[in-house]
Amino acid sequence: MPTVPQSIQEQIQMLEPSAVIELFQLHLTLAVNGTDTVYYYHSGTNEIYGDIVFNSITYSAVPCEMDGFKRSVAGTLPRPTFTIANANSAISVLLASFNPLNAKVVRIRTCKKFLDAVNFSSGSNPTADPTAIFESNDTWYIDRIASENANAVQFELATKMDLLNVALPRRQVLEHCPWEFRGTECGYTGPDSVCGHRYSDCVEKFANRQELPFGGFPGARLQM
Repeated sequence: MPTVPQSIQEQIQMLEPSAVIELFQLHLTLAVNGTDTVYYYHSGTNEIYGDIVFNSITYSAVPCEMDGFKRSVAGTLPRPTFTIANANSAISVLLASFNPLNAKVVRIRTCKKFLDAVNFSSGSNPTADPTAIFESNDTWYIDRIASENANAVQFELATKMDLLNVALPRRQVLEHCPWEFRGTECGYTGPDSVCGHRYSDCVEKFANRQELPFGGFPGARLQM
Protein backbone atom coordinates (compact mmCIF):
# COMPACT_ATOMS: atom_id res chain seq x y z
CA MET A 1 0.00 0.00 0.00
CA PRO A 2 1.43 3.44 -0.93
CA THR A 3 2.96 5.34 1.96
CA VAL A 4 1.38 8.71 2.70
CA PRO A 5 4.08 11.41 3.07
CA GLN A 6 4.57 12.62 6.65
CA SER A 7 3.61 16.19 5.72
CA ILE A 8 0.23 15.01 4.40
CA GLN A 9 -0.37 12.84 7.48
CA GLU A 10 0.23 15.87 9.69
CA GLN A 11 -2.35 17.87 7.73
CA ILE A 12 -4.94 15.08 8.02
CA GLN A 13 -4.43 14.86 11.78
CA MET A 14 -4.85 18.61 12.30
CA LEU A 15 -8.26 19.85 13.47
CA GLU A 16 -8.28 22.49 10.72
CA PRO A 17 -6.03 21.22 7.94
CA SER A 18 -5.03 23.40 5.02
CA ALA A 19 -7.64 23.29 2.24
CA VAL A 20 -7.52 20.07 0.22
CA ILE A 21 -6.86 20.67 -3.47
CA GLU A 22 -7.85 18.19 -6.21
CA LEU A 23 -5.99 18.32 -9.51
CA PHE A 24 -6.72 16.22 -12.60
CA GLN A 25 -4.63 15.16 -15.57
CA LEU A 26 -6.20 13.76 -18.75
CA HIS A 27 -3.58 11.90 -20.83
CA LEU A 28 -4.31 11.13 -24.50
CA THR A 29 -1.80 9.07 -26.48
CA LEU A 30 -1.24 8.93 -30.22
CA ALA A 31 -1.56 5.15 -30.55
CA VAL A 32 -4.80 4.86 -28.55
CA ASN A 33 -6.52 8.24 -28.81
CA GLY A 34 -5.08 9.83 -31.93
CA THR A 35 -3.02 12.57 -30.25
CA ASP A 36 -0.22 12.96 -27.71
CA THR A 37 -1.75 15.61 -25.46
CA VAL A 38 -2.17 16.10 -21.71
CA TYR A 39 -4.90 18.35 -20.30
CA TYR A 40 -4.61 19.74 -16.77
CA TYR A 41 -7.68 20.75 -14.73
CA HIS A 42 -8.73 21.67 -11.23
CA SER A 43 -12.22 22.37 -9.94
CA GLY A 44 -11.67 26.03 -9.09
CA THR A 45 -12.91 25.58 -5.50
CA ASN A 46 -11.32 25.15 -2.07
CA GLU A 47 -10.31 28.79 -1.64
CA ILE A 48 -8.53 29.07 -5.02
CA TYR A 49 -10.67 30.07 -8.00
CA GLY A 50 -8.07 30.76 -10.67
CA ASP A 51 -5.50 28.51 -12.31
CA ILE A 52 -3.22 26.55 -9.97
CA VAL A 53 0.47 25.76 -10.37
CA PHE A 54 1.71 22.58 -8.70
CA ASN A 55 5.09 21.02 -9.38
CA SER A 56 5.62 23.69 -12.08
CA ILE A 57 2.51 22.52 -13.99
CA THR A 58 -0.43 24.87 -14.55
CA TYR A 59 -3.90 23.40 -13.95
CA SER A 60 -6.76 25.30 -15.57
CA ALA A 61 -9.73 26.22 -13.40
CA VAL A 62 -12.63 24.23 -14.90
CA PRO A 63 -15.58 22.88 -12.86
CA CYS A 64 -14.90 19.16 -12.54
CA GLU A 65 -15.06 16.37 -9.99
CA MET A 66 -14.49 12.65 -9.44
CA ASP A 67 -17.04 10.66 -7.48
CA GLY A 68 -18.04 7.08 -6.69
CA PHE A 69 -15.03 5.52 -5.00
CA LYS A 70 -16.95 3.24 -2.64
CA ARG A 71 -16.51 -0.49 -3.10
CA SER A 72 -19.58 -2.67 -3.45
CA VAL A 73 -20.67 -5.14 -0.77
CA ALA A 74 -19.37 -7.91 -3.04
CA GLY A 75 -15.91 -6.37 -2.91
CA THR A 76 -15.75 -5.39 -6.57
CA LEU A 77 -13.52 -2.50 -7.59
CA PRO A 78 -15.15 0.95 -7.73
CA ARG A 79 -15.98 2.51 -11.08
CA PRO A 80 -15.87 6.23 -10.31
CA THR A 81 -17.01 8.97 -12.65
CA PHE A 82 -15.12 12.03 -13.84
CA THR A 83 -17.45 14.93 -14.65
CA ILE A 84 -16.16 18.07 -16.36
CA ALA A 85 -17.93 21.25 -17.47
CA ASN A 86 -18.67 21.47 -21.19
CA ALA A 87 -18.45 25.28 -21.44
CA ASN A 88 -18.60 26.46 -25.07
CA SER A 89 -18.82 22.76 -26.05
CA ALA A 90 -15.07 22.45 -25.42
CA ILE A 91 -15.25 18.82 -24.30
CA SER A 92 -17.71 17.88 -27.06
CA VAL A 93 -15.27 19.30 -29.61
CA LEU A 94 -12.51 17.22 -28.03
CA LEU A 95 -14.66 14.08 -28.28
CA ALA A 96 -15.48 14.82 -31.92
CA SER A 97 -11.77 15.14 -32.71
CA PHE A 98 -10.27 12.27 -30.74
CA ASN A 99 -11.21 8.92 -29.23
CA PRO A 100 -11.32 9.37 -25.41
CA LEU A 101 -11.64 5.67 -24.55
CA ASN A 102 -8.77 4.17 -22.52
CA ALA A 103 -7.33 7.64 -21.94
CA LYS A 104 -5.63 7.93 -18.55
CA VAL A 105 -7.06 10.16 -15.83
CA VAL A 106 -4.77 10.96 -12.89
CA ARG A 107 -6.14 12.54 -9.73
CA ILE A 108 -3.70 14.41 -7.50
CA ARG A 109 -4.87 15.40 -4.02
CA THR A 110 -2.70 17.75 -2.00
CA CYS A 111 -3.13 20.73 0.35
CA LYS A 112 -3.13 24.42 -0.42
CA LYS A 113 -0.03 25.02 1.70
CA PHE A 114 2.04 22.71 -0.54
CA LEU A 115 1.34 24.57 -3.81
CA ASP A 116 4.07 26.38 -5.73
CA ALA A 117 5.06 29.85 -4.49
CA VAL A 118 3.70 31.50 -7.66
CA ASN A 119 0.15 30.83 -6.42
CA PHE A 120 0.55 33.25 -3.52
CA SER A 121 0.46 37.04 -3.66
CA SER A 122 3.66 37.23 -1.61
CA GLY A 123 5.50 35.27 -4.30
CA SER A 124 6.91 32.89 -1.72
CA ASN A 125 5.80 29.74 0.07
CA PRO A 126 8.28 28.03 2.40
CA THR A 127 5.99 25.01 2.76
CA ALA A 128 5.75 24.28 -1.02
CA ASP A 129 6.25 20.54 -1.57
CA PRO A 130 5.44 18.83 -4.91
CA THR A 131 5.84 15.39 -3.29
CA ALA A 132 3.11 16.00 -0.70
CA ILE A 133 0.17 14.14 -2.23
CA PHE A 134 -2.41 11.88 -0.62
CA GLU A 135 -1.99 8.91 -2.97
CA SER A 136 0.96 8.19 -5.23
CA ASN A 137 -0.97 6.02 -7.72
CA ASP A 138 -4.47 7.48 -8.09
CA THR A 139 -4.75 6.52 -11.76
CA TRP A 140 -7.88 5.57 -13.75
CA TYR A 141 -8.86 4.99 -17.38
CA ILE A 142 -11.91 6.12 -19.34
CA ASP A 143 -14.15 3.13 -20.05
CA ARG A 144 -17.13 4.93 -21.58
CA ILE A 145 -18.91 8.25 -22.01
CA ALA A 146 -21.65 8.04 -19.39
CA SER A 147 -23.41 11.26 -20.42
CA GLU A 148 -22.90 14.32 -22.59
CA ASN A 149 -24.91 17.52 -22.76
CA ALA A 150 -24.41 21.26 -23.13
CA ASN A 151 -23.47 21.64 -19.46
CA ALA A 152 -21.12 18.76 -18.73
CA VAL A 153 -19.61 15.50 -19.91
CA GLN A 154 -19.32 12.54 -17.56
CA PHE A 155 -16.89 9.67 -18.07
CA GLU A 156 -17.12 6.32 -16.32
CA LEU A 157 -13.68 5.22 -15.18
CA ALA A 158 -12.08 1.89 -14.47
CA THR A 159 -8.77 0.53 -13.24
CA LYS A 160 -6.29 -0.79 -15.80
CA MET A 161 -7.00 -4.35 -14.65
CA ASP A 162 -10.74 -3.81 -14.94
CA LEU A 163 -10.33 -2.56 -18.51
CA LEU A 164 -8.32 -5.65 -19.45
CA ASN A 165 -10.99 -7.91 -17.94
CA VAL A 166 -13.86 -6.40 -19.95
CA ALA A 167 -12.08 -5.82 -23.24
CA LEU A 168 -12.43 -9.43 -24.44
CA PRO A 169 -14.43 -11.17 -25.68
CA ARG A 170 -17.12 -8.50 -25.52
CA ARG A 171 -17.37 -5.79 -28.21
CA GLN A 172 -18.62 -2.46 -26.94
CA VAL A 173 -20.81 -0.19 -29.06
CA LEU A 174 -18.40 2.69 -29.56
CA GLU A 175 -18.38 5.67 -31.89
CA HIS A 176 -14.60 5.65 -32.23
CA CYS A 177 -12.54 2.79 -33.58
CA PRO A 178 -10.88 0.80 -30.75
CA TRP A 179 -8.19 -0.76 -32.96
CA GLU A 180 -4.57 0.25 -32.51
CA PHE A 181 -3.46 2.33 -35.51
CA ARG A 182 -1.43 0.11 -37.88
CA GLY A 183 -2.18 -2.87 -35.65
CA THR A 184 -3.44 -6.28 -36.81
CA GLU A 185 -7.13 -5.33 -36.83
CA CYS A 186 -6.44 -1.95 -38.47
CA GLY A 187 -4.12 -3.22 -41.19
CA TYR A 188 -3.15 0.23 -42.47
CA THR A 189 0.33 0.41 -44.06
CA GLY A 190 0.16 3.76 -45.86
CA PRO A 191 2.21 6.93 -45.32
CA ASP A 192 0.02 8.70 -42.74
CA SER A 193 1.41 8.66 -39.21
CA VAL A 194 -1.69 9.81 -37.30
CA CYS A 195 -5.24 8.48 -37.00
CA GLY A 196 -8.05 10.11 -35.04
CA HIS A 197 -9.89 6.75 -34.80
CA ARG A 198 -12.95 8.30 -36.47
CA TYR A 199 -14.95 6.80 -39.33
CA SER A 200 -13.89 9.70 -41.58
CA ASP A 201 -10.21 8.84 -40.94
CA CYS A 202 -10.85 5.27 -42.05
CA VAL A 203 -12.66 6.42 -45.21
CA GLU A 204 -9.74 8.69 -46.08
CA LYS A 205 -7.03 6.08 -45.49
CA PHE A 206 -8.86 3.22 -47.22
CA ALA A 207 -10.40 5.22 -50.07
CA ASN A 208 -10.04 2.34 -52.55
CA ARG A 209 -11.56 -0.37 -50.37
CA GLN A 210 -15.22 -1.32 -50.43
CA GLU A 211 -15.14 -2.69 -46.87
CA LEU A 212 -13.42 -0.66 -44.18
CA PRO A 213 -11.66 -2.16 -41.13
CA PHE A 214 -13.39 0.43 -38.91
CA GLY A 215 -13.97 -1.15 -35.50
CA GLY A 216 -16.45 1.39 -34.15
CA PHE A 217 -20.12 1.99 -34.81
CA PRO A 218 -20.84 5.26 -36.68
CA GLY A 219 -23.62 7.22 -35.02
CA ALA A 220 -23.23 5.43 -31.69
CA ARG A 221 -22.15 8.54 -29.77
CA LEU A 222 -24.18 9.05 -26.63
CA GLN A 223 -26.11 12.33 -26.56
CA MET A 224 -28.40 13.60 -23.81
